[in-house]
Amino acid sequence: MLSSLLRSALVLAAVCCLTCEAKRVITCENRMQRLSCDHGVISVHTVAYGRTDRQTCSEGRPSVQLADTECSQPGALEALANRCNGRKVCEVDQTIFGADPCSGTYKYIRTTYKCLPAYHVVACEFSTAELFCDSGKTIALIGAFYGRADRTTCIHRRPEGQSNNIDCFARTANRVVAERCHGRNHCSIYAVNSVFQDPCVGTTKYLELAYTCQSGLHYHHQHLQKHAPGNENSDTTLKV
Repeated sequence: MLSSLLRSALVLAAVCCLTCEAKRVITCENRMQRLSCDHGVISVHTVAYGRTDRQTCSEGRPSVQLADTECSQPGALEALANRCNGRKVCEVDQTIFGADPCSGTYKYIRTTYKCLPAYHVVACEFSTAELFCDSGKTIALIGAFYGRADRTTCIHRRPEGQSNNIDCFARTANRVVAERCHGRNHCSIYAVNSVFQDPCVGTTKYLELAYTCQSGLHYHHQHLQKHAPGNENSDTTLKV
């Protein structure tokens, strides 16, 4: 499930952006859908992967592939949020969700997302992302991505073969950045495999994240053992 820190940040961001228009898209199975924000960054609100009616994505399909209307994939929101939140552009297809929830049924992805105003940061591998807020405000993470999703970001002086894998992302990125930065006035994150784990050996990666600066957030520290390296001072729990 999404961390309580990140979930609370997204709720706060959504409250602060009640006028942001929700975008709704449907992606049929074996098709690619691009979520994008001309202004702001992606914040996924609802996701359903499976089939709940016989009409959606039904053209040219035999009735047997449309019969099961009680098909849904648990954890779909978490999977897509981990992949897309905090980014300007994100490509979506069924491979994001892993196992097939109903073999033999033709499925689709129903997604609702908003474009939230936020600070957007990209740090190439082996460089540092710096997050800052004005005095009296604290960092509220919207999302973080570590890996590679295109062939153009952070390729300067890198061998061509190191940017070919564009289906590469670390599932630890949101948790690691939230634990180190969420609720602080400023923080630094080193974009390196030893911090996030290596999701694709031999591929040049980058860190992409987005955050807002919020007032009125209060935190208390808990003495918890963290397994990610360098988390000695990151034991925080959000109180709204």
